Amino acid sequence: MTEADLNATELADCLDGRIGLLREVAQTSGVDAFIVTARSNLLYLSNLRASAGILVIGIQDESLQLLVDFRYHAAATTLTEKQVAPRGLEIVPVTGSYEEALGRVLGHAAVTRVGIEAEHMSVRQWQWLDRRAEVELVPLVEVVERLRMIKDDGELATLRRAGRLLSEIVPDVLALAGRRRSEREIAQEIDRLVLQAGFERVAFETIVASGPNSALPHAHPTARELSDGDLVILDFGGVLDGYSVDISRTVSVGRASAACSRLYSAVEEAQLAAIETARPGVTAEEVDGAARTVLDAYGLGEAFGHSTGHGLGLDVHELPRVGRIRAGVKPEMLVRGMVFTIEPGVYVPGLGGVRIEDDVVVSGSGAELLTWSERGLVVV
Repeated sequence: MTEADLNATELADCLDGRIGLLREVAQTSGVDAFIVTARSNLLYLSNLRASAGILVIGIQDESLQLLVDFRYHAAATTLTEKQVAPRGLEIVPVTGSYEEALGRVLGHAAVTRVGIEAEHMSVRQWQWLDRRAEVELVPLVEVVERLRMIKDDGELATLRRAGRLLSEIVPDVLALAGRRRSEREIAQEIDRLVLQAGFERVAFETIVASGPNSALPHAHPTARELSDGDLVILDFGGVLDGYSVDISRTVSVGRASAACSRLYSAVEEAQLAAIETARPGVTAEEVDGAARTVLDAYGLGEAFGHSTGHGLGLDVHELPRVGRIRAGVKPEMLVRGMVFTIEPGVYVPGLGGVRIEDDVVVSGSGAELLTWSERGLVVV
């Protein structure tokens, strides 16, 4: 969601709707206020991009206060003046520490139970507030993240545009994987292509993993030069208007051996099975299971150690988790508007690895591809 996608009124309506949903969820936990400190959640709820800030959301009195220091005060004020922030947002200047400013705000609000983001508040902040703010701190888990899991029309428009831009550079990226070029050199060239395509930055450290390094799922680019017979995993992404997209392809330098070709066929088949399974009403774990069933049939189940996918949005890794069912965790039912990767992979030490990744959005009847390109094994 950006100002380019929505006019000011639509943007303010969208932000108000998010705040309203958050209040409904927080109210069931019996808290009087909820504190947001995570940067991505701050952006999602207030439209402010900042490396620091605190949003205090009143649950009953519907107050809304954004605490920012001098670095972001002008930017936050501009958002309210242009009416591209939640309605009723009050900007609170932070002149000392954020903890002191938050303590004053909570004291004036006369609240007793305050929800915090369990995954994001530091122990130091917790201890300070617990000693001095005279409120009961209530840890809440993934409250904003679960709202972010279902994308609205503005967010989907941005992600579709980002997916198209990333897909368009895939042929140029694959062509970089030539003999006697180092992984590090290729990664730098991929980053250049991502920025030239119009992305504001790369979404993560680009992965170029060749030969034995391709058996390492998250290898870092090295000085190793590509040579004949290598499988090469190319995993790259970009951020457009704050939203991340991510794609992986695997190529062969020269003709692939029969063993490497078999790895590729297995992963290609597993990804297709997972994509065909993804639709409203099935669980994320079933999508993961579809990929694993194929790889198990190839005898490669043990070579697939990571999840089939992860959510995409303001963070490159967010909800939903597309992996095995975890003990004590309720299966995640897929609904329309969820965006995630589908990226099965196999990694065999001494032979190499293969990963094929695309981004999808759950539509009314299935999975719409946000990224696309040649999926057959490309020989360079």
